[in-house]
Amino acid sequence: MTTTAPDPEPLRRRAVAALVTARERTRSLTGCVDEHELLAQHSPLMSPLVWDLAHIGNQEEQWLLRAVGGRAALRPEIDSVYDAFEHPRDRRPSLPLLPPAEARCYVADVRGRVLDLLETTPLRGAPLVEAGFAFGMIAQHEQQHDETMLITHQLRRGPAALTAPEPPPAAPDAGLLPEEVLVEGGPFTMGTSTEPWALDNERPAHLRSVPPFFLDTLPVSNGAYLRFIEDGGYTDPRWWLPEGWEQVRTHGLGAPLFWRREGTVWVRRRFGVEEPVPPDEPVMHVSWYEAAAYAAWAGRRLPTEAEWEKAARHDPVPGRSRRYPWGDADPTPEHANLGQRHLRPAPVGAYAAGDSPLGVRQLIGDVWEWTASDFLPYPGFRAFPYREYSEVFFGSAHKVLRGGSFAVDPVACRGTFRNWDLPVRRQIFAGFRTARDAEPS
Repeated sequence: MTTTAPDPEPLRRRAVAALVTARERTRSLTGCVDEHELLAQHSPLMSPLVWDLAHIGNQEEQWLLRAVGGRAALRPEIDSVYDAFEHPRDRRPSLPLLPPAEARCYVADVRGRVLDLLETTPLRGAPLVEAGFAFGMIAQHEQQHDETMLITHQLRRGPAALTAPEPPPAAPDAGLLPEEVLVEGGPFTMGTSTEPWALDNERPAHLRSVPPFFLDTLPVSNGAYLRFIEDGGYTDPRWWLPEGWEQVRTHGLGAPLFWRREGTVWVRRRFGVEEPVPPDEPVMHVSWYEAAAYAAWAGRRLPTEAEWEKAARHDPVPGRSRRYPWGDADPTPEHANLGQRHLRPAPVGAYAAGDSPLGVRQLIGDVWEWTASDFLPYPGFRAFPYREYSEVFFGSAHKVLRGGSFAVDPVACRGTFRNWDLPVRRQIFAGFRTARDAEPS
């Protein structure tokens, strides 16, 4: 019996659309500030925006024009400058960076050649081009750096440079939802072996079993987190792991990053705008240690990565794992808050169309969610196409985040997508939800 290979044209159109969408966002993030702002380092935690811009182009050149197309290097002398593993972020301002105008010309030249290459590349055969993987990988890479640049915009001082076209939707039934849902124990399929643009750490699909547990229906809100603060959460070492308590004492932590108290009112800075902290939004800009401390204070815990994925993907009726909580269809604006569309999280309880089969809401978009798990390989993991994407980060130093945020584009967000970061990180668009054990039935 013979099978017909999938038509490459839809894949080609998808790759073009993903690359174009990413580039439009990159232009918006780098075109809204002047040359001085592009060259400045707004925080030692982040690169100058112009470094991210040229790095995007350099990775695209290396993987698509050189590795896929077999072309000669356009600017081999800059490969080292834009090697993320060779130069820590706090040292990048001292490198011989391309000036903004030259960086823009470089990335535009690379993109024009890439689109020409995409027209003639068979999207089947070698692993790097099968189903357009390399093109999808580069679109995801650019969107990931767009999120990084959005974090830089949040950290920069001065007047607002970004605006959102519309506010996120309301949550009319939030008060009617149960506080938690029961996720039955047992096996489920974790990871993927079929998602064509899934990255190496999402592979392979494998059976994983978890005991029964309860999971918050919604992410923890600012209002709920304020109760932790007001109850002395940042002054009581009982709730903190030793490393987290050391962070509190060393850095004088008393609230999420960008929050401050004005009299009896809490305010926050959001992309250059000072505003009262909205109680109904998911809490954001908290470290893993802060999330774990809140969970301990609430008599709960953070979910493991496997628990999070089972709640997000497992459909108990047919016994299969979906691509997303709502099913296999790609995200739409009705399902989740993605793609920097609103420039902020939606209120907790929004996006009923994005519910999982068990009724868990907002698992995709709004805020990344810290899990209890270390970033480790799945059984049968194979690094592809390079070790530095995932393998060098495996271990207990990094914690896994799931679900994406409002700053994530749909191309870089799936039910299997794994993010990771150091547990001290607060500048990322991260929040959490809590869990608790359930007695086996």
